[in-house]
Amino acid sequence: MSMECDPVTGVCFLPGTEMPRLDTAASDRAQVSYIGDPMCSWCWGMSPVIEALALHCAEQGLAFRLVMGGLRAGGGDAWNAGFRGFLRQEWTHIAAQTGQPFGFRLLERSAFSYDTEPACRAVVTARTQFGQAQDAISRELTFFTAIQRKFYVEGDDPKEPKFYSDICMATGIEPGRFETAFASAEAVAATQREFRLARQLGVRGFPTVMLQTATGLHEISVGYATLSALTERISKFKVV
Repeated sequence: MSMECDPVTGVCFLPGTEMPRLDTAASDRAQVSYIGDPMCSWCWGMSPVIEALALHCAEQGLAFRLVMGGLRAGGGDAWNAGFRGFLRQEWTHIAAQTGQPFGFRLLERSAFSYDTEPACRAVVTARTQFGQAQDAISRELTFFTAIQRKFYVEGDDPKEPKFYSDICMATGIEPGRFETAFASAEAVAATQREFRLARQLGVRGFPTVMLQTATGLHEISVGYATLSALTERISKFKVV
């Protein structure tokens, strides 16, 4: 199934059928969820906004989490001139709209599988390495953003385990330990559970921001949004 992104709304849509929406319980502490994928181009375009949103949540006492969505888990797009042309056009447009840098070295490859599962699994794996550390969320977001930059700007392949060595060292993870965990059946299963969670939350595309409060689950944005728009919408629920 081919990739579909909307240049107007800044949404990269999920393929496949919808799942029954998760019946989320009310929560005493409000939680902001960012649902995305390291290989979603609009997620990279919105990366500075998400970093600022996470900081805003920390300052306001709001819980913040990342949920990996699996935009194109398993790939599915033939690496041909048409698909590469689509990517070049999409990345050029996002760069112009958001100011985020894009390199195009990846598009010069004669073969490439646009499978986003390994990059998502890397973030899930890193999360287990960070554990319950006080700065775990900050480090996880740094890890996520570093994958985006290395893929979109430098044109490296996130399916290769060595892709993550310098990112691990920069975020305090021992690379060998990461590689072992990354290749494990446990990491694969945990990543699939996270993909199911994204769909059960009712996510239709990325980037998506949702808010869980005592009154339930609320959709804050689907697609690109500014920080001011996000914080204004969150404040309407009187949680900050």
